[in-house]
Amino acid sequence: MFKTLYKETEGFRLVSLLTPICMIGEVTMEMVIPKLMSSIIDDGVTAGNLEHIYRVGGWMIVAAIVGLFFGISGGVLGARASTGYARNLRRSMYRNIQTFSFSNIDKYSTAGLVTRMTTDVTNIQNAYQMILRMFVRAPASMIIAMFMAFSINARLATIYLTAVILLGACLMFIMQRATRYFSDAFKKYDDLNESVQENVSAIRVVKAYVREEHEGEKFRKASGNVQKLLLRAEMILSWNAPLMMGTVYTCILLISWIGARMIVSSGATSFTTGELMSMLTYCMNILMSLMMLSMVFVMITMSAASARRVAEVLDEKSDLSNCEKPVMEVKNGAVRFDHVCFRYKKDGQDVLSDINLNIRSGETVGIIGGTGSAKTSLVQLLPRLYDATAGSVQVGGVDVRKYDIETLRNSVAMVLQKNELFSGTIAENLRWGNKHATDKEIEEACRQACADEFIERFPDRYNTYIEQGGTNVSGGQKQRLCIARALLKKPKILILDDSTSAVDTGTDAKIRRSFAEKIPGTTVFIIAQRISSVENADHVLVLDNGKISGYGTPAEMLATNPIYQEVYNSQTQGSGDFDEKGGDQ
Repeated sequence: MFKTLYKETEGFRLVSLLTPICMIGEVTMEMVIPKLMSSIIDDGVTAGNLEHIYRVGGWMIVAAIVGLFFGISGGVLGARASTGYARNLRRSMYRNIQTFSFSNIDKYSTAGLVTRMTTDVTNIQNAYQMILRMFVRAPASMIIAMFMAFSINARLATIYLTAVILLGACLMFIMQRATRYFSDAFKKYDDLNESVQENVSAIRVVKAYVREEHEGEKFRKASGNVQKLLLRAEMILSWNAPLMMGTVYTCILLISWIGARMIVSSGATSFTTGELMSMLTYCMNILMSLMMLSMVFVMITMSAASARRVAEVLDEKSDLSNCEKPVMEVKNGAVRFDHVCFRYKKDGQDVLSDINLNIRSGETVGIIGGTGSAKTSLVQLLPRLYDATAGSVQVGGVDVRKYDIETLRNSVAMVLQKNELFSGTIAENLRWGNKHATDKEIEEACRQACADEFIERFPDRYNTYIEQGGTNVSGGQKQRLCIARALLKKPKILILDDSTSAVDTGTDAKIRRSFAEKIPGTTVFIIAQRISSVENADHVLVLDNGKISGYGTPAEMLATNPIYQEVYNSQTQGSGDFDEKGGDQ
């Protein structure tokens, strides 16, 4: 973990090194000032030597200015180092997440990743800044002050030493109790973020079903859990101040009483008034340094849980990687499944079992099956979003694991069940398929997807702004834009995962005719619930609980496959949808 986190300091190691040096310089100047003040009182004020007061006072001003310079420099350098470190952490996490396969992403919730990149990184940033500044400043201040105190009077300095040991033990006990609650609280942040994210992303559903009160209660519960844990931690930490001040005032009373007796009894020869003032100043420095050190340890312990969570994401390696000499070209869209089995988790059950298919390039294959029959799982193996657990998946006569991943995915276009559009213009969204696409190519793709019909009605046409998630266009319009985006890739294989469900049957038929005319060499997989969407396909694949129930032409399936027959009859007789009639078979 430490090696992983240390790598992210690259580019900010020099300022990270200079910050503690500045802190030591600041502390040194602070410790010199009480010594100079003692000299002013004993050799200047008491002796009536005005020249000595001016001279030593001048040195005090110089020490204060130098200390101020070191302090400001340390603050600026520390801020630059910590914010730069946080930037590196977020950037590296984001880049690593982009390399994750779907199975990697399945290990983390979206809310968990957001928490890691925000709250957890902020905790690490604060801890890093405290380590660079206070973790160096506090021990240096305590050690130098203790040394100066012993150089003035060893007998009185033992009071500090005893107080430091006792107070240190108490603060350590408090810190151990508090950090346990802090660690638990940060784990609850995931639930809090998940509640907010779910509510905001599904706000239309929440309002449609009048569930604001229910969602508010979920948020209050998640927020209350965080509050309770943080409150317990802060209640324990609240003992720091009274313990600290009690120890400080006890030390001041003891030093004042013993020091005054020493001055009176010795006649100001072995111990002077100036030295007493210096001892009182060092008392505050020593004990305040210990207090700061305790807070640094609390912050480090708080951030330790965050550091582990961040390092976990940084260390996560995609379980999909290129072989040593990957194939850099997909020749055609021929597909073969050879005894393929697949499961999402190693210790889980097979989602797909013994799938054997041979599909020629340029064919159109319709896939139907009930909910949970693994239709989407099957096609996700083609662009290698997941790897088969057993058997092999071949595209263009080559095992997909032998391809360069980017090359393979550029040759397979997939329109997912959940249509995603991003904030930006229509043209910018479409260029996700091909960032170098010309305006003419964009218009042609939209004609093939029948998206030009509504785009032309917009005042700004292809420069029309799309809100995040495509909230200002209808479901059918989103689907057609996503199909056009996929067509811009000019893929060898096109996968439509129930992506015309929100389109009327007439437009659906026009889109399929356009595919047959414009991209005859592209292998097309159509996952659909409507028989009309697959009845003109070259072949139809019927899946049932992850196994092949039937494969052949639509006519053959209608004659021999009971599941296809039931779906066909239910829809042609107007009795409903596939999931209602044949979905659980």
